[in-house]
Amino acid sequence: MGRGVKVFIVIAAIIVFLVWPLFSSYNGLVSADEAVSASWSQVENQLQRRLDLIPNLVNTVKGYAAHEEKIFTEVTRARENLMGAGSLADKAQADEELTGALSRLLAIAENYPELKADANFRQLSDELAGTENRIAVSRMDYNNSVQSFNTKIRRFPTAFIAKMFNFSARDYFQAEAGAQKTPTVDFSS
Repeated sequence: MGRGVKVFIVIAAIIVFLVWPLFSSYNGLVSADEAVSASWSQVENQLQRRLDLIPNLVNTVKGYAAHEEKIFTEVTRARENLMGAGSLADKAQADEELTGALSRLLAIAENYPELKADANFRQLSDELAGTENRIAVSRMDYNNSVQSFNTKIRRFPTAFIAKMFNFSARDYFQAEAGAQKTPTVDFSS
Protein backbone atom coordinates (compact mmCIF):
# COMPACT_ATOMS: atom_id res chain seq x y z
CA MET A 1 0.00 0.00 0.00
CA GLY A 2 1.42 3.33 -1.07
CA ARG A 3 1.99 6.39 1.03
CA GLY A 4 -0.74 8.35 -0.85
CA VAL A 5 -3.34 5.66 -0.11
CA LYS A 6 -2.42 5.68 3.58
CA VAL A 7 -2.74 9.48 3.73
CA PHE A 8 -6.10 9.27 1.93
CA ILE A 9 -7.37 6.64 4.42
CA VAL A 10 -6.23 8.73 7.40
CA ILE A 11 -7.90 11.89 6.01
CA ALA A 12 -11.10 9.95 5.22
CA ALA A 13 -11.13 8.49 8.74
CA ILE A 14 -10.70 11.97 10.26
CA ILE A 15 -13.51 13.36 8.12
CA VAL A 16 -15.82 10.48 9.06
CA PHE A 17 -14.85 10.90 12.72
CA LEU A 18 -15.73 14.61 12.58
CA VAL A 19 -18.85 14.42 10.39
CA TRP A 20 -20.53 11.34 11.88
CA PRO A 21 -21.49 13.08 15.16
CA LEU A 22 -23.01 15.91 13.12
CA PHE A 23 -25.27 13.50 11.23
CA SER A 24 -26.10 11.58 14.37
CA SER A 25 -26.97 14.71 16.35
CA TYR A 26 -29.03 16.18 13.53
CA ASN A 27 -30.99 12.95 13.10
CA GLY A 28 -31.57 12.78 16.86
CA LEU A 29 -32.94 16.33 16.82
CA VAL A 30 -35.24 15.54 13.92
CA SER A 31 -36.54 12.46 15.75
CA ALA A 32 -37.12 14.42 18.96
CA ASP A 33 -38.85 17.24 17.07
CA GLU A 34 -41.14 14.74 15.36
CA ALA A 35 -41.91 13.11 18.72
CA VAL A 36 -43.05 16.50 20.04
CA SER A 37 -45.24 17.04 16.97
CA ALA A 38 -46.74 13.56 17.26
CA SER A 39 -47.45 14.08 20.95
CA TRP A 40 -49.17 17.39 20.23
CA SER A 41 -51.22 15.70 17.55
CA GLN A 42 -52.51 13.27 20.18
CA VAL A 43 -53.50 16.18 22.44
CA GLU A 44 -55.42 17.73 19.56
CA ASN A 45 -56.97 14.36 18.73
CA GLN A 46 -58.35 14.03 22.26
CA LEU A 47 -59.49 17.66 22.35
CA GLN A 48 -61.40 17.03 19.11
CA ARG A 49 -62.97 13.90 20.61
CA ARG A 50 -64.21 16.00 23.52
CA LEU A 51 -65.47 18.70 21.16
CA ASP A 52 -67.44 16.04 19.26
CA LEU A 53 -69.08 14.75 22.48
CA ILE A 54 -70.18 18.14 23.76
CA PRO A 55 -73.13 18.85 21.41
CA ASN A 56 -74.74 15.50 22.32
CA LEU A 57 -74.22 16.14 26.02
CA VAL A 58 -75.64 19.66 25.77
CA ASN A 59 -78.69 18.42 23.85
CA THR A 60 -79.34 15.71 26.42
CA VAL A 61 -79.14 18.18 29.30
CA LYS A 62 -81.31 20.68 27.38
CA GLY A 63 -84.11 18.14 27.32
CA TYR A 64 -84.24 18.16 31.11
CA ALA A 65 -83.09 21.66 31.97
CA ALA A 66 -84.36 23.90 29.21
CA HIS A 67 -84.32 26.99 31.44
CA GLU A 68 -80.55 26.76 32.00
CA GLU A 69 -79.85 28.59 28.72
CA LYS A 70 -76.90 30.60 30.09
CA ILE A 71 -74.75 27.52 30.63
CA PHE A 72 -75.59 26.16 27.17
CA THR A 73 -74.42 29.44 25.67
CA GLU A 74 -71.21 29.36 27.72
CA VAL A 75 -70.39 25.80 26.65
CA THR A 76 -71.10 26.57 22.99
CA ARG A 77 -68.97 29.74 23.08
CA ALA A 78 -66.10 27.96 24.85
CA ARG A 79 -66.26 25.07 22.35
CA GLU A 80 -66.12 27.50 19.42
CA ASN A 81 -63.17 29.32 21.00
CA LEU A 82 -61.23 26.06 21.31
CA MET A 83 -62.05 25.07 17.74
CA GLY A 84 -60.80 28.45 16.49
CA ALA A 85 -57.69 28.70 18.68
CA GLY A 86 -54.48 28.84 16.69
CA SER A 87 -51.46 28.97 18.98
CA LEU A 88 -50.61 26.61 21.80
CA ALA A 89 -51.25 29.38 24.35
CA ASP A 90 -54.64 30.18 22.79
CA LYS A 91 -55.59 26.50 22.83
CA ALA A 92 -54.56 26.16 26.47
CA GLN A 93 -56.65 29.19 27.45
CA ALA A 94 -59.67 28.04 25.41
CA ASP A 95 -59.33 24.55 26.87
CA GLU A 96 -59.46 25.97 30.41
CA GLU A 97 -62.61 27.95 29.53
CA LEU A 98 -64.25 24.86 28.08
CA THR A 99 -63.29 22.73 31.08
CA GLY A 100 -64.89 25.28 33.41
CA ALA A 101 -68.06 25.51 31.32
CA LEU A 102 -68.33 21.72 31.17
CA SER A 103 -67.93 21.50 34.94
CA ARG A 104 -70.83 23.89 35.37
CA LEU A 105 -72.91 21.96 32.83
CA LEU A 106 -72.31 18.67 34.62
CA ALA A 107 -73.11 20.30 37.97
CA ILE A 108 -76.60 21.03 36.62
CA ALA A 109 -77.26 17.29 36.64
CA GLU A 110 -77.23 17.39 40.44
CA ASN A 111 -80.44 19.46 40.32
CA TYR A 112 -82.17 17.01 37.98
CA PRO A 113 -82.31 13.45 39.34
CA GLU A 114 -84.18 12.24 36.25
CA LEU A 115 -81.32 13.56 34.10
CA LYS A 116 -78.76 11.67 36.18
CA ALA A 117 -80.84 8.53 35.64
CA ASP A 118 -80.98 9.00 31.86
CA ALA A 119 -78.91 6.28 30.13
CA ASN A 120 -77.79 8.61 27.33
CA PHE A 121 -76.59 11.22 29.83
CA ARG A 122 -74.72 8.61 31.86
CA GLN A 123 -73.05 7.21 28.74
CA LEU A 124 -72.05 10.65 27.48
CA SER A 125 -70.79 11.63 30.94
CA ASP A 126 -68.71 8.45 31.12
CA GLU A 127 -67.29 9.06 27.64
CA LEU A 128 -66.49 12.64 28.55
CA ALA A 129 -64.77 11.56 31.78
CA GLY A 130 -62.72 9.00 29.83
CA THR A 131 -61.82 11.65 27.27
CA GLU A 132 -60.75 14.06 30.01
CA ASN A 133 -58.41 11.35 31.32
CA ARG A 134 -57.03 10.78 27.81
CA ILE A 135 -56.48 14.52 27.42
CA ALA A 136 -54.55 14.61 30.71
CA VAL A 137 -52.36 11.68 29.61
CA SER A 138 -51.81 13.22 26.16
CA ARG A 139 -50.79 16.54 27.71
CA MET A 140 -48.36 14.75 30.00
CA ASP A 141 -46.89 12.80 27.06
CA TYR A 142 -46.59 16.02 25.07
CA ASN A 143 -44.83 17.84 27.91
CA ASN A 144 -42.47 14.88 28.37
CA SER A 145 -41.61 15.02 24.65
CA VAL A 146 -41.05 18.77 24.88
CA GLN A 147 -38.80 18.29 27.91
CA SER A 148 -36.74 15.67 26.09
CA PHE A 149 -36.42 17.83 22.97
CA ASN A 150 -35.63 21.04 24.87
CA THR A 151 -33.01 19.22 26.94
CA LYS A 152 -31.45 17.76 23.81
CA ILE A 153 -31.10 21.13 22.05
CA ARG A 154 -29.42 22.64 25.12
CA ARG A 155 -26.84 19.89 25.65
CA PHE A 156 -23.27 20.12 24.40
CA PRO A 157 -22.36 19.54 21.55
CA THR A 158 -25.87 19.14 20.14
CA ALA A 159 -26.64 22.77 21.05
CA PHE A 160 -24.32 23.93 18.24
CA ILE A 161 -26.02 21.70 15.72
CA ALA A 162 -29.45 22.81 16.92
CA LYS A 163 -28.43 26.45 16.37
CA MET A 164 -26.95 25.66 12.95
CA PHE A 165 -30.19 24.07 11.77
CA ASN A 166 -32.57 26.48 13.57
CA PHE A 167 -34.06 24.04 16.05
CA SER A 168 -35.61 26.07 18.86
CA ALA A 169 -37.23 25.25 22.17
CA ARG A 170 -40.84 24.13 22.09
CA ASP A 171 -43.52 25.43 24.45
CA TYR A 172 -45.01 23.31 27.21
CA PHE A 173 -48.75 22.88 27.53
CA GLN A 174 -49.51 24.84 30.68
CA ALA A 175 -52.74 25.56 32.46
CA GLU A 176 -53.81 29.17 32.64
CA ALA A 177 -53.14 31.13 35.80
CA GLY A 178 -55.86 30.40 38.34
CA ALA A 179 -56.77 27.06 36.76
CA GLN A 180 -56.16 25.36 40.11
CA LYS A 181 -59.25 27.07 41.57
CA THR A 182 -62.47 25.13 41.53
CA PRO A 183 -65.00 26.77 39.20
CA THR A 184 -67.91 28.49 40.91
CA VAL A 185 -71.31 27.04 40.12
CA ASP A 186 -74.21 29.34 40.97
CA PHE A 187 -77.79 28.27 40.32
CA SER A 188 -79.35 31.28 42.03
CA SER A 189 -79.87 33.35 38.87
